[in-house]
Amino acid sequence: VRKTVKEMLKRIKNDGEEAVLHYAKELDGWKGGNFVMSENDIRAACDEVPDAVKQDIDAICDQVKLFAEQQLGSLVEFECKLPHGVVCGQKLIPLQTAGCYVPGGRFAHIASAVMSCMTANVAGVSNIICCSPPSSNGRIHPAIVYAAHKSGAHTMMAIGGVQAIGAMAYGLFTGRKADILVGPGNRFVAEAKRALFGQCAIDIIAGPTELLILADKSADAEIVAVDLVSQAEHGFDSPVWLVTNDRSLGEKVISRVPELIAELPADNAAGVAWQDYGEVILCDTKEEMAMVSDEYSCEHVEVFCEDLEWWHSKLRNYGSLFLGEHTTVTYGDKCSGPNHILPTRKVGNYSGGLNVLKFIKQCTYQRIPDEQSTRTIAPLAARISRVEGMEGHARSADIRLQKYFPTESFHVSHDWN
Repeated sequence: VRKTVKEMLKRIKNDGEEAVLHYAKELDGWKGGNFVMSENDIRAACDEVPDAVKQDIDAICDQVKLFAEQQLGSLVEFECKLPHGVVCGQKLIPLQTAGCYVPGGRFAHIASAVMSCMTANVAGVSNIICCSPPSSNGRIHPAIVYAAHKSGAHTMMAIGGVQAIGAMAYGLFTGRKADILVGPGNRFVAEAKRALFGQCAIDIIAGPTELLILADKSADAEIVAVDLVSQAEHGFDSPVWLVTNDRSLGEKVISRVPELIAELPADNAAGVAWQDYGEVILCDTKEEMAMVSDEYSCEHVEVFCEDLEWWHSKLRNYGSLFLGEHTTVTYGDKCSGPNHILPTRKVGNYSGGLNVLKFIKQCTYQRIPDEQSTRTIAPLAARISRVEGMEGHARSADIRLQKYFPTESFHVSHDWN
């Protein structure tokens, strides 16, 4: 995968739009025409979506927008005055261009369009580009178009895979290079984002989706089993794990999962995922269960246990936490509000998922409001610079003392070494 992606990105960088058109024809089935959607194209696609479906998408947009606005409100600009007369502060600057990838293929990932585009919109990104693979008719699924448009996408392109990521990163067809690339995708998309990190920001390097359920004797085995199967449906390599301190519950779930998988459509991936990646882990205590959960650092963690507040305060490593039987990852995946683009493969040890702050630079500034403040800050900077052996830095402080206070002497070095 890495070699293939490297070669594709190199060709796209060197040959530009011609290379993207080549890969779009070869991999997306592009047959000519403009895959950058016009306003008329977007309007026509939106008109295909039934009103009842639009209402549901509108509701999802509202949920995601409201939560993102709360996130935005948790971060503020400020200015303060520190010792030595330094006035400094924090300024929030939205990124200019976001490249949002929405997967296609087996499923129409409507919610992913909202999660990426709406979050960028709330953050104040001025140019949102959305790419999604075309279906067999050469067009993006109409519901994805409606969701992205409703969420604030300014440009939509019917291309997928590495060629879409490369086009957004290098500013092809739009003239605007992405400052950040976000959104889930297959292993080729994930590798393309990883390879481009540094040239632009990325949300996360996402692997297959994951679910870990913590369940004790109070849990409903049927709900546990159904939820495991619902996430195994994502793909053949989607791991699902049950961690429990109740042997009877574990045995019921092990027995029930294959029966539930058999009831799904024949082409589902859940059977292979459960067979190859499913685990049921039996622990002695809830403390051990919590330790195992934090060690797995799973993308989604559901808690079906007594004393939910204990679990809420105890657990530390996860992408998103679902507390109690009344909630489920399906709600988070589709409509509840918090973003569903989350860390996998233990990235939850050090990072959360996509959020408003990913699209905002938290930049600092400082100023010295008067010459008198230089009396204390400049000698301090000069002394520390010379201790570090950085004479050029020290002289940058010295020259200000000499300019503002030419008749005075200052302590600008230590009698040390």
